[in-house]
Amino acid sequence: MIDRLTDAGIPVDRSCRVLGVARQNYYKAKRTPTTPTELRRRWLTGVIREVHVASRGTYGHRRVHAELTLGMGITVCERTVWLLMNQAGIHGLPGPARVKQLRGVATAGDLVNRKFHRLKPNELWVTDITQHRTREGWLYCAAVLDAFSRRIVGWSIDSTQDSTLVVNALDMAIRNRRPEPAASSTPITEPSSPPGSSATRSAQPVCCHPSEAWATASTTR
Repeated sequence: MIDRLTDAGIPVDRSCRVLGVARQNYYKAKRTPTTPTELRRRWLTGVIREVHVASRGTYGHRRVHAELTLGMGITVCERTVWLLMNQAGIHGLPGPARVKQLRGVATAGDLVNRKFHRLKPNELWVTDITQHRTREGWLYCAAVLDAFSRRIVGWSIDSTQDSTLVVNALDMAIRNRRPEPAASSTPITEPSSPPGSSATRSAQPVCCHPSEAWATASTTR
Protein backbone atom coordinates (compact mmCIF):
# COMPACT_ATOMS: atom_id res chain seq x y z
CA MET A 1 0.00 0.00 0.00
CA ILE A 2 2.81 2.38 0.85
CA ASP A 3 4.56 1.49 -2.40
CA ARG A 4 1.40 2.43 -4.33
CA LEU A 5 1.20 5.75 -2.53
CA THR A 6 4.84 6.54 -3.18
CA ASP A 7 4.40 5.65 -6.85
CA ALA A 8 1.54 8.19 -6.91
CA GLY A 9 3.94 10.91 -5.69
CA ILE A 10 3.12 10.90 -1.95
CA PRO A 11 6.20 11.04 0.32
CA VAL A 12 7.08 7.94 2.31
CA ASP A 13 6.99 9.81 5.63
CA ARG A 14 3.44 11.02 5.05
CA SER A 15 2.25 7.61 3.84
CA CYS A 16 3.68 5.85 6.92
CA ARG A 17 2.19 8.45 9.25
CA VAL A 18 -1.28 8.15 7.72
CA LEU A 19 -1.23 4.35 7.73
CA GLY A 20 0.23 4.14 11.24
CA VAL A 21 3.40 2.30 10.16
CA ALA A 22 6.83 3.14 11.52
CA ARG A 23 9.17 4.25 8.75
CA GLN A 24 12.01 1.98 9.89
CA ASN A 25 9.64 -1.00 9.82
CA TYR A 26 8.62 -0.11 6.28
CA TYR A 27 12.23 0.00 5.05
CA LYS A 28 13.05 -3.18 6.97
CA ALA A 29 10.15 -5.04 5.33
CA LYS A 30 11.13 -3.61 1.95
CA ARG A 31 14.70 -4.91 2.30
CA THR A 32 13.60 -8.35 3.53
CA PRO A 33 12.87 -10.68 0.60
CA THR A 34 9.49 -12.41 0.51
CA THR A 35 9.78 -16.13 1.26
CA PRO A 36 8.10 -18.75 -0.95
CA THR A 37 5.84 -19.68 1.98
CA GLU A 38 4.62 -16.10 2.30
CA LEU A 39 4.05 -15.86 -1.45
CA ARG A 40 1.99 -19.07 -1.37
CA ARG A 41 -0.05 -17.83 1.59
CA ARG A 42 -0.82 -14.60 -0.23
CA TRP A 43 -1.90 -16.59 -3.28
CA LEU A 44 -4.02 -18.91 -1.14
CA THR A 45 -5.68 -15.93 0.54
CA GLY A 46 -6.69 -14.62 -2.87
CA VAL A 47 -8.11 -17.99 -3.92
CA ILE A 48 -9.95 -18.32 -0.61
CA ARG A 49 -11.48 -14.90 -1.10
CA GLU A 50 -12.69 -15.87 -4.59
CA VAL A 51 -14.28 -19.08 -3.25
CA HIS A 52 -15.93 -17.14 -0.43
CA VAL A 53 -17.32 -14.52 -2.82
CA ALA A 54 -18.59 -17.26 -5.16
CA SER A 55 -20.50 -18.78 -2.22
CA ARG A 56 -22.13 -15.38 -1.57
CA GLY A 57 -20.32 -15.10 1.72
CA THR A 58 -21.80 -18.27 3.20
CA TYR A 59 -18.87 -20.70 3.27
CA GLY A 60 -16.86 -21.18 6.45
CA HIS A 61 -13.35 -22.57 6.63
CA ARG A 62 -14.49 -26.21 6.36
CA ARG A 63 -16.44 -25.72 3.13
CA VAL A 64 -13.73 -23.49 1.70
CA HIS A 65 -11.18 -26.20 2.50
CA ALA A 66 -13.35 -28.81 0.80
CA GLU A 67 -13.69 -26.63 -2.29
CA LEU A 68 -9.93 -26.04 -2.44
CA THR A 69 -8.93 -29.69 -1.99
CA LEU A 70 -11.76 -31.58 -3.70
CA GLY A 71 -12.94 -29.03 -6.25
CA MET A 72 -9.69 -27.32 -7.22
CA GLY A 73 -7.09 -29.95 -6.32
CA ILE A 74 -5.05 -27.64 -4.06
CA THR A 75 -3.08 -29.32 -1.30
CA VAL A 76 -3.65 -27.37 1.92
CA CYS A 77 -4.60 -28.34 5.47
CA GLU A 78 -7.80 -27.18 7.12
CA ARG A 79 -5.99 -25.27 9.87
CA THR A 80 -4.09 -23.17 7.31
CA VAL A 81 -7.38 -22.23 5.63
CA TRP A 82 -8.85 -21.30 9.03
CA LEU A 83 -5.79 -19.19 9.90
CA LEU A 84 -5.71 -17.35 6.56
CA MET A 85 -9.45 -16.63 6.70
CA ASN A 86 -9.12 -15.20 10.21
CA GLN A 87 -6.17 -13.03 9.21
CA ALA A 88 -8.06 -11.73 6.17
CA GLY A 89 -11.30 -11.19 8.12
CA ILE A 90 -13.23 -13.72 6.03
CA HIS A 91 -16.06 -15.46 7.89
CA GLY A 92 -18.96 -17.66 6.82
CA LEU A 93 -22.48 -17.87 8.11
CA PRO A 94 -22.99 -19.65 11.44
CA GLY A 95 -23.85 -23.31 11.19
CA PRO A 96 -26.87 -25.06 12.69
CA ALA A 97 -27.20 -24.77 16.44
CA ARG A 98 -26.04 -27.84 18.30
CA VAL A 99 -28.29 -29.18 21.04
CA LYS A 100 -26.43 -29.43 24.33
CA GLN A 101 -27.81 -31.95 26.75
CA LEU A 102 -27.54 -30.69 30.31
CA ARG A 103 -27.05 -33.24 33.06
CA GLY A 104 -29.58 -33.12 35.85
CA VAL A 105 -31.79 -30.58 33.99
CA ALA A 106 -35.14 -31.62 32.53
CA THR A 107 -35.38 -30.72 28.85
CA ALA A 108 -38.25 -31.08 26.41
CA GLY A 109 -38.27 -34.13 24.18
CA ASP A 110 -39.05 -34.30 20.46
CA LEU A 111 -42.82 -34.72 20.64
CA VAL A 112 -43.45 -34.56 16.87
CA ASN A 113 -40.46 -36.58 15.57
CA ARG A 114 -39.18 -33.59 13.55
CA LYS A 115 -42.40 -33.50 11.51
CA PHE A 116 -43.47 -29.85 11.61
CA HIS A 117 -45.52 -29.72 8.40
CA ARG A 118 -49.20 -29.03 9.02
CA LEU A 119 -52.13 -28.61 6.62
CA LYS A 120 -54.09 -25.97 8.54
CA PRO A 121 -53.60 -23.42 11.31
CA ASN A 122 -53.62 -24.24 15.00
CA GLU A 123 -52.62 -27.88 14.55
CA LEU A 124 -49.17 -27.45 16.07
CA TRP A 125 -47.56 -24.66 18.03
CA VAL A 126 -43.84 -24.46 18.75
CA THR A 127 -42.41 -22.29 21.53
CA ASP A 128 -38.88 -21.29 22.45
CA ILE A 129 -37.11 -18.94 24.85
CA THR A 130 -34.20 -16.64 23.99
CA GLN A 131 -32.19 -14.41 26.28
CA HIS A 132 -30.60 -11.07 25.39
CA ARG A 133 -28.05 -8.98 27.23
CA THR A 134 -29.09 -5.35 27.81
CA ARG A 135 -27.64 -2.45 29.77
CA GLU A 136 -30.02 -3.22 32.62
CA GLY A 137 -29.29 -6.96 32.71
CA TRP A 138 -30.63 -10.09 31.04
CA LEU A 139 -33.96 -9.99 29.19
CA TYR A 140 -35.91 -13.16 28.31
CA CYS A 141 -38.34 -13.54 25.42
CA ALA A 142 -40.75 -16.45 24.92
CA ALA A 143 -42.39 -16.82 21.51
CA VAL A 144 -45.11 -19.13 20.21
CA LEU A 145 -45.01 -20.00 16.51
CA ASP A 146 -47.75 -21.64 14.43
CA ALA A 147 -46.16 -24.46 12.44
CA PHE A 148 -48.61 -24.00 9.56
CA SER A 149 -48.19 -20.28 8.84
CA ARG A 150 -44.74 -19.85 10.46
CA ARG A 151 -46.10 -16.77 12.20
CA ILE A 152 -45.49 -15.70 15.77
CA VAL A 153 -48.95 -15.87 17.35
CA GLY A 154 -47.89 -15.04 20.92
CA TRP A 155 -44.91 -13.65 22.75
CA SER A 156 -43.84 -12.46 26.18
CA ILE A 157 -40.82 -10.52 27.53
CA ASP A 158 -39.68 -10.46 31.15
CA SER A 159 -36.56 -10.04 33.26
CA THR A 160 -36.97 -13.51 34.80
CA GLN A 161 -37.31 -16.91 33.15
CA ASP A 162 -40.12 -18.76 34.89
CA SER A 163 -43.49 -20.31 34.16
CA THR A 164 -45.14 -16.87 34.05
CA LEU A 165 -43.05 -15.96 31.01
CA VAL A 166 -44.31 -19.00 29.09
CA VAL A 167 -47.92 -18.72 30.28
CA ASN A 168 -48.14 -15.08 29.19
CA ALA A 169 -46.92 -16.00 25.71
CA LEU A 170 -49.50 -18.81 25.53
CA ASP A 171 -52.23 -16.45 26.72
CA MET A 172 -51.48 -14.06 23.89
CA ALA A 173 -51.49 -16.92 21.37
CA ILE A 174 -54.82 -18.19 22.69
CA ARG A 175 -56.40 -14.73 22.51
CA ASN A 176 -55.14 -14.27 18.95
CA ARG A 177 -56.11 -17.71 17.59
CA ARG A 178 -58.82 -18.95 19.99
CA PRO A 179 -58.24 -22.73 19.56
CA GLU A 180 -60.84 -25.25 20.61
CA PRO A 181 -60.45 -26.29 24.31
CA ALA A 182 -59.42 -29.87 24.98
CA ALA A 183 -61.18 -32.30 27.24
CA SER A 184 -57.93 -33.20 28.98
CA SER A 185 -54.70 -31.38 29.34
CA THR A 186 -51.13 -32.52 28.74
CA PRO A 187 -48.37 -30.80 30.75
CA ILE A 188 -45.97 -28.64 28.79
CA THR A 189 -42.33 -29.00 29.74
CA GLU A 190 -40.42 -25.76 29.77
CA PRO A 191 -37.06 -25.65 27.93
CA SER A 192 -33.89 -25.60 29.95
CA SER A 193 -32.09 -22.39 30.82
CA PRO A 194 -30.10 -21.11 27.84
CA PRO A 195 -26.34 -20.67 28.12
CA GLY A 196 -24.93 -17.27 29.00
CA SER A 197 -24.43 -15.33 25.80
CA SER A 198 -25.67 -12.06 24.38
CA ALA A 199 -28.48 -13.72 22.40
CA THR A 200 -28.88 -17.46 22.80
CA ARG A 201 -31.58 -20.05 22.33
CA SER A 202 -32.79 -22.62 24.76
CA ALA A 203 -31.68 -26.21 24.41
CA GLN A 204 -34.80 -27.51 22.61
CA PRO A 205 -38.05 -25.97 21.45
CA VAL A 206 -41.28 -27.18 22.99
CA CYS A 207 -44.07 -28.54 20.79
CA CYS A 208 -47.69 -28.91 21.74
CA HIS A 209 -51.17 -28.97 20.35
CA PRO A 210 -52.93 -25.59 20.79
CA SER A 211 -55.78 -27.22 22.70
CA GLU A 212 -53.28 -28.61 25.18
CA ALA A 213 -51.76 -25.16 25.53
CA TRP A 214 -55.21 -23.72 26.22
CA ALA A 215 -55.87 -26.25 28.98
CA THR A 216 -52.41 -25.87 30.50
CA ALA A 217 -52.58 -22.08 30.53
CA SER A 218 -56.04 -22.23 32.08
CA THR A 219 -54.95 -24.53 34.91
CA THR A 220 -51.77 -22.48 35.52
CA ARG A 221 -53.74 -19.28 35.99
